[in-house]
Amino acid sequence: MQHSENIRFYFFYVSAFVIIIGGLKMASQAVVILFLSIFIASVLSPLLFWLERRKIPKLVAFFIILAMVLFGLFFIGILLANSFENFISHLPLYETKIRELALKGSALLSGWGLESDPATLLESFDIRMLVKMGGKTAGNIGLFFSKALLVVIGVGFLLFEAPHFEKKLQIIFKNNRDSLASFQLFGRNIQKYFTIKTLTSLLTGTAITATLLLFDVQYPLLWGFLGFLLNFIPVIGSTIAAIPALILTLLYQEPLQAFWLMVIYLIINNLISNVLEPKLMGEGLGLSPAVIFFSLIFWGWVLGPVGMFLAVPLTMTLKIAFDSSPRTLWIGILLSNLRKRGG
Repeated sequence: MQHSENIRFYFFYVSAFVIIIGGLKMASQAVVILFLSIFIASVLSPLLFWLERRKIPKLVAFFIILAMVLFGLFFIGILLANSFENFISHLPLYETKIRELALKGSALLSGWGLESDPATLLESFDIRMLVKMGGKTAGNIGLFFSKALLVVIGVGFLLFEAPHFEKKLQIIFKNNRDSLASFQLFGRNIQKYFTIKTLTSLLTGTAITATLLLFDVQYPLLWGFLGFLLNFIPVIGSTIAAIPALILTLLYQEPLQAFWLMVIYLIINNLISNVLEPKLMGEGLGLSPAVIFFSLIFWGWVLGPVGMFLAVPLTMTLKIAFDSSPRTLWIGILLSNLRKRGG
């Protein structure tokens, strides 16, 4: 009898999980805006409280933070617009450089005794393909900023409500201190994760920009911003961020320069992601490395590219929820890093 009840219990939770994930995927456009607003507001709320503690009126502090967010969005827009315009204007030159690189590569392989015919590659390469990709990218940028504006509005409303949120939680969980503690733990972990990740990503972007200026690579601010942004994606983000700069270096400079640039990228990313971040994060996350990797794939499938940025905080949310119930504690243990759990 007990065995049958356990089977029904697990079947119920699996069914509920499938339904919830299916609903999230179908409503991913709206869910992404909601999640981004919540997480960004959770990071900015300590700054709001800090300004209030400095005797700055709540409304003034609110508008200071909102102005900072809007200025950052405006700066990103100008950066992307200028870089995109320059990219389109240089498309014919890029085509010529890529053809020259293909011919050099073919000659190098022939010198090593490996026969290769670059004609097929050169015939298949069409500048119109890049123009179409550029037009699609321009449309995606416009869509990005329309969603970003909705996120900013959502963050504004959530920040305005932030001072009252703690009181609401205390009323809701007045008879359940454990649940209140779980929510508070979740809030602290999210703030800690995003604060540290933002600082280390800013350091990564700054280091990449300085390196690209030193190597005289085109659009150093753009690739530095890309490094900052993609550093939020675990495991693969920093690798993807290096590709455009390395391609441009190959097109305009010697292969040796591209090699050394790749080495410096690896040094920057390893020092920051594998040395600095773990020391700053400490034991706050407690997620298994394998769980972080597969959560990246899973949330990327459910919510698209934004899901990759939110993979860690969303998985942390689930882990804290599972840890709060004796029946689901085993799932929380499976998600955890036992070395940080005392096991």
